[in-house]
Amino acid sequence: MKQTATAGILLALIATLIWSGNFIIARAIYADIPPITLSLFRWATASLILLPFSIRKTKTVWPIIRSNGGYFFWTSLTGIALFNTFVYVAGHYTTATNMALIGTTSSPIFAMLMAAVFLKEALSWQRILGVLLCISGILLLITKASWYNLLHIHFSIGDVWILLAGLSFAIYNLLVRRKPAGISPIVFLFTIFSFGTLLLLPFSLLELQQGGVVISSWKLWGMIAYLGLGTSVISFLCWNAAIERLGAVRTALFGNLIPIFSSIEALILLKESFTWLHATSAALVLMGLFIANNFFKVKRA
Repeated sequence: MKQTATAGILLALIATLIWSGNFIIARAIYADIPPITLSLFRWATASLILLPFSIRKTKTVWPIIRSNGGYFFWTSLTGIALFNTFVYVAGHYTTATNMALIGTTSSPIFAMLMAAVFLKEALSWQRILGVLLCISGILLLITKASWYNLLHIHFSIGDVWILLAGLSFAIYNLLVRRKPAGISPIVFLFTIFSFGTLLLLPFSLLELQQGGVVISSWKLWGMIAYLGLGTSVISFLCWNAAIERLGAVRTALFGNLIPIFSSIEALILLKESFTWLHATSAALVLMGLFIANNFFKVKRA
C-alpha cells in the first residue's frame, strides 16, 4: 500500500510538472492561433502519436467502447474538448500565473465538493481546512489583498473562463474512476483523445471561417508538438495512473502544485511579475496541500 501511494505521488508530480507548461504556452502563442483550433491541433497530434500503439487493441475492445458511448462522450467532452479550450480562451485575457493559480486550485475544490454531493464521500476536517486555505489563496490573488475588492468582488472574463476549465477537469477526474473494465490506459487515452478531436473539429472550422488566423512558425508547431506529446500523452498517462493509486480527490489536490511551477516558468520565460501576492497565494496553496495529504489515509477515494 505504501509503495502504491509513493508511486501515485511521483506520477502526479510528473504530470503536474509537465502540465505547468500548458499555461505558459496558452499565454505565449495566444496571438498566433485561435483557442479552439489550438485545442484541435493538440489532441489530433496526441491521437496520431498513440495511433500505432493502440489501434489493434482498440479494435479488440471496440464492443466495450461502443456499449459505453455515453461515458466516453462525457469524459471526452469535459477532459479533452472543454477543459483545455477554456484554458486557451482564458489565455487571451489573463496572465499565465493567474491562470495557473485560479484554474488548478479551483479544480480540486470542485472535485471534493462533487465527490461529497454525488459520491457521498465524507469530508474530514483536514480536507475542509485544505479547501479553505486554497480558497483563501484564490481570493487573495483575485482581490489583490483588498477588503474593498473582496466586498465588491468582480471576476474578469479570463477568471470566469479559467474557473470553467477547473470545473470541467474536476468532472473529468471523477469520471476517470468509472473507466470501463477491460480498457487499457493507452486505449482509454486514444479513445477520449480521438473523440475529443472529433468534438472540436466543427467548432474549429467555424472559428476559422469567422476570421480566426493561424500564423505558422517553427515556434508554434514546436509548442503544439510539446502539447501533443508532453501535456497530453505523457501527463494524462501519469495522471490517470495516479488516480488509480490514490483516488480522484487525493490526486486532484496535487494539481495545486501546477501554479508554483507555472509561476516560476512565467517569471523566467514570459518576464511576468511575481509579487508578494503571488508568493503568499502560492504559500497558502502549498499549506493546504500539505495539510490534506499529511492527514489523509492512503486509500482509493
